[in-house]
Amino acid sequence: MHAQLAVLAVFVFLYSLVSKRLERTNFSGPMMFVAVGFILGPGLLGWFPGESPDGLLRWLADLTLALFLFIDAANADLPTLRKRYTIPARMLLFGLPGAMLLGFIFALALFDSLSAYEAAILAVMLAATDAALGKAVVTNPAVPSRLREGLNVESGLNDGLCVPFLFLFIALELGTSEGTGYGLTLLAEELGIGLLVGLGLTAAGGALLRICWRRSWVSETWLQMTTVALAFACFAVAQSLHGSGYIAAFTGGMLYGFIAHGKTHKLVHSAEGIGEVLALLTWMLFGVAVVGSVLDHATWTILVYSLLSLTVVRMLPNYLALIGSGEPPSSRLFLGWFGPRGMASIVFAIIVLEHGVSNGEFIALVVACTVLLSLILHGISANPLARWIAGLDREQS
Repeated sequence: MHAQLAVLAVFVFLYSLVSKRLERTNFSGPMMFVAVGFILGPGLLGWFPGESPDGLLRWLADLTLALFLFIDAANADLPTLRKRYTIPARMLLFGLPGAMLLGFIFALALFDSLSAYEAAILAVMLAATDAALGKAVVTNPAVPSRLREGLNVESGLNDGLCVPFLFLFIALELGTSEGTGYGLTLLAEELGIGLLVGLGLTAAGGALLRICWRRSWVSETWLQMTTVALAFACFAVAQSLHGSGYIAAFTGGMLYGFIAHGKTHKLVHSAEGIGEVLALLTWMLFGVAVVGSVLDHATWTILVYSLLSLTVVRMLPNYLALIGSGEPPSSRLFLGWFGPRGMASIVFAIIVLEHGVSNGEFIALVVACTVLLSLILHGISANPLARWIAGLDREQS
């Protein structure tokens, strides 16, 4: 164990030394950590075991996703969002259901072994996009602010909105007698409880922080931990009450940024570093425990579905949803392309396996293949396409 910890610590240290330089290349940090995890895992060197401790991958993915959702929402440019709310609204109200429908149709067409409900489960799992993997775009100043904020809000909310639909189709597939009623109730609970917990905890926490700061009760060292603790609290409390922790984290972060006003960067700066470390550790574990299985068992139909999910299934509904929004075709294509699949889909796959869906292992394999392709394709294209859309936007303005 100590030898493995030493290898991991040395690699994280070396990566941190050149992280800024690597951000300007076409190889993202998650890509490198997945590759290193695969190399060190049982697929090649065998320095790390292929089986991770029970729940570790989901635990890391949950915490990382919650923290990134909170931070990204807190950093949201609300004045820009108020002016250009149509982008995330159209993508969530029309693009997201359209992606679920197309994903369902392609899953039925390509995978004979899946039932209709299992095809719907797969489509929902891959409709969710990853706010953490999209960070390379939503934090890139070269990308026009309206597009950055649109993607940030859309990726922050769509995974939470997918959760109740995932449980609805799982309930229907498992033959629960009250499946439809259960799913609709869960839909209300996930959204309502998540929203109330996120706003309530953040309002109370923000008020306490403000009072304690004015009385000089908070040290500079512990001030840096308030954001991390509040983000995890929003997520965990909502989940424990059977609400959506993702919705709680994002809405809580939005209120946190509003409360902090001009001090947001100071409050979230350290949390961003913690989030980056958690994310990269999660991706290394993904490389150790999952990538080898994808390479060994993926078929051409799985590969085709994964590519369709990243392109047609995501891009066509969002392109159509944004017609009439004032965005040129180039921007609509850009917004449709940057919907990386990542931690939310991984967590969904673990949920499906835990519920004992009959084709759960196959569904998880399709999800893992799609996430791996997304990691590579979106990572390579982030900086070049950011420069491309920035140039086009300058020409059109």
